[in-house]
Parts: sequence; structure tokens; C-alpha cells
Amino acid sequence: MISNSLKTNEIANYRLSIAPMMDCTDRHFRVLMRHITKKSLLYTEMIVAQALHYSKNRNKLLDFDEIEHPISIQLGGDNPNLLGEAAQMAEDWGYDEINLNIGCPSPKVKSGNFGACLMGEPKTVANCLEKMKKSCNIPITVKHRLGIDYLDSDNYLMQFVDSCSIAGADRFIIHARKAWLNGLNPKENRTIPPLQYERVEKLKNNRPELIIELNGGINTIDDCINALKVFDGAMVGRAAYSHPFAWRQIDSMIYGQQQENLSRSEIIRKVIPFAEKHLKNEGRLWQISKHIINMIENIPNAKILRQELSKKSQTKDADISILKKIAQQLEDAGH
Repeated sequence: MISNSLKTNEIANYRLSIAPMMDCTDRHFRVLMRHITKKSLLYTEMIVAQALHYSKNRNKLLDFDEIEHPISIQLGGDNPNLLGEAAQMAEDWGYDEINLNIGCPSPKVKSGNFGACLMGEPKTVANCLEKMKKSCNIPITVKHRLGIDYLDSDNYLMQFVDSCSIAGADRFIIHARKAWLNGLNPKENRTIPPLQYERVEKLKNNRPELIIELNGGINTIDDCINALKVFDGAMVGRAAYSHPFAWRQIDSMIYGQQQENLSRSEIIRKVIPFAEKHLKNEGRLWQISKHIINMIENIPNAKILRQELSKKSQTKDADISILKKIAQQLEDAGH
């Protein structure tokens, strides 16, 4: 457990991070999460380097709000030149670090020859990392699995990590499951292959000089604290997305930092200025409300409030008054 006597600025932000998740960790969710934790590292959804190269609207792919710092951009790809270009863009855009996705097992990602399938091509990954390191001056990290299909021995895992380390990877985030590229869909790959924390711990013991974070099956702050007894960081995914309010004590329990004990209504009110700006830029309220809905649980009438917020936020003329009303209803009920 982290000592409360340790100064906050000595504790790396990656001690707890919120995993990159497609269709989940967009800028709207990240702004909401930043009002819950000021310290934890937030990630973008995966952005494909090729898409960045050809995009005529890079702002849409790369923009984020200043409040989101510290923030890491996750990139996908297998072309060293395109990834190098994307890394330079990310640094120029103001990201704090860059993560290379070597963990996503989806068929679509596999067809593009990136994500988890690249665990079978360590030389390609090393070439990509070397190019990215030469293209920018911010940390480059790798998120990967224990292995894929039948390439999942401890020796293979160590060889893969060593290859990435030599190529310049600054940190490793390891999802403590292997991935089956054939036969399991992405959801099944998050649950069916068994968690094997002991294998990640073995790697950490054999490579103590490397910075290694644990990902997979971490569902509570206590789980994170236990992981931090062994590993350098803990990454939480869907447990934070689905239950954001349950993580409101991250900064005090993980980083030893005093923080406001905000209620649900107070957090929603803090998001409202961002929502107002989003609507002025022709955004839709539902893009924000779909994340706020997950804050409303484990309280009386939660289902009714969620239904009201969902129904009213999806109308064409939905405006900020809906969030204000929900916040007031929560406050009146003591939440």
C-alpha cells in the first residue's frame, strides 16, 4: 500500500489509469472522470495511425479538453512510418504520452494487422517503437496480452517484452490473459481466457527494472491497492466506466492526496460548463449524458432518474436544463 507520507508529486500518474476502451473513453467520459480523479492517467480510445494520416479533420480525432491532463493517446497500426508521424502529431497536440495497442483481439483490428496479432510479430513491433521514439520526446508505452493462441509461454512473453524494451518502450501495461484470435470475440476474450496474475508477477520479478502495470479483473480500489503491492501501476477498465462514482476516492486512497468528497449532483454540475460548450459547438447532449447515466445507481429511484435522463437527452432539442434538473433532483434526495 502507498504510504500517506509519500508526497503526491512523487507518485506517478500511471499508478492508477483508466483503460482505453472503444466507444467508451471518449472525451466526454474523460471529462466526467477527471472530476472524479485529478491524478489518474486517462486514455483515449484507440486511434489508427493510418486514419490520422489520411484524415481531413484531425481535430475530431485528436482534440481534447485541457482538464483531461494527464492524458495518453492510444495508437493502433503496424507501419513504422505512419506510427512515427502519428507520434509526432500526438506530441504536437499536447498529449502527455503515447500507448501502442498490442492487445485488442477484434477481427476488424486483426484484419488491419495491428492489435493483439502483433504479439506474433515482435520485430515489427520493435521497428514501430523505434520509429515512434525517434519522432517524439514523450513516453511511449505498450499495452499487450500474456500471449496469443499458442504463442503464450513465459519465455515468449519475456522475449517479446525484452524486444520492446530494447526498442525504447518506457512502460508495459499487461492484460493478464492470453487472447485467442480465432474462436473468441472481443467480449469473450475479456472473460473466458483465465486471469494469470502470477505470470505477470513472474515477469516483474525477472525484470524488476521495467515499469509494469497490471490490467484485467481489477474491479475495486482495494483490488488496485493489492496490485500495487507487486506492480508499478494498476489499470482499471469497465469497472470504472460502468460505475464511475464508485471510484471517487482514488486520489486519496491511491495517491495520498486530499480531495473533495463530491456528491453525484456536484459532479454533474461540474460537467455542465463543458456540456454547454459542447452544445454550442453543435454537439448533442446525449453524447455526454450516456456517460453520466452510469453515475446514477445504488440509490432510491435510480432507474426512474436514468430513464428520464436517457429519454430527454436523446431528443433533438435537448439542452443543458436537463442536466441541471437531474442534478437538482439528486441534490434534493441527498445525493
